[in-house]
Amino acid sequence: TYATHILLEAIRNSNVDTIVFASTSTVYGDAKIIPTPENYTPLEPISIYGASKLASEALITSYCHTYKKKAIILRLANIVGPRSKHGVINDFITKLRRNPKQLKILGDGRQTKSYLHVDDCINAILKACETPKETVEVFNIGSDDQIEVARIAEIVAEEMNLSGVQFNFTGGVDGGRGWTGDVKNMLLDITKLKSRGWKPRCSSEEAVMLATRSTLSTQQ
Repeated sequence: TYATHILLEAIRNSNVDTIVFASTSTVYGDAKIIPTPENYTPLEPISIYGASKLASEALITSYCHTYKKKAIILRLANIVGPRSKHGVINDFITKLRRNPKQLKILGDGRQTKSYLHVDDCINAILKACETPKETVEVFNIGSDDQIEVARIAEIVAEEMNLSGVQFNFTGGVDGGRGWTGDVKNMLLDITKLKSRGWKPRCSSEEAVMLATRSTLSTQQ
């Protein structure tokens, strides 16, 4: 949030006219409407990460209205693909390389979320930036469907040619969350950006499969 403020201060008297901000689906918190549209309220993030992104969104919005700038705010689902250094896919691969017989999985395995391949994400960002119509435009960027963490574990094991892996679920916290602040069910309504001519080419499962393959190939 502080870094966002410093950047906004740097550009408020500059000739930069449009700000593009990578926000997150976690600003919605535990949304009661699934798929969740951009105009969903109240925005109640349940993690410090989500709160920091929402605070940055508010700063950007205020600067744009005060200093006559424009902003495109992108609320991203889980983005996966080659060269990613963190996230559930990397975590599972690392654990299975240490012990190909067992896999510890945070939570109850039923956490269900949207995953988007980075190639689809890039195309979505480019499309969102084409024709900003309002002072501040917010776009959800995600896939059309969801996938459970347990299924991600199965895909990673399959792509690593492992059979008979024992999945050990920790049970998690607060009803099966992987950790405090983990949003257990997330699916974004991407109708707005699709109406501008974009749509994801990969489903969540396909995105996870492609990301796993590329991660394994780059780590060989």
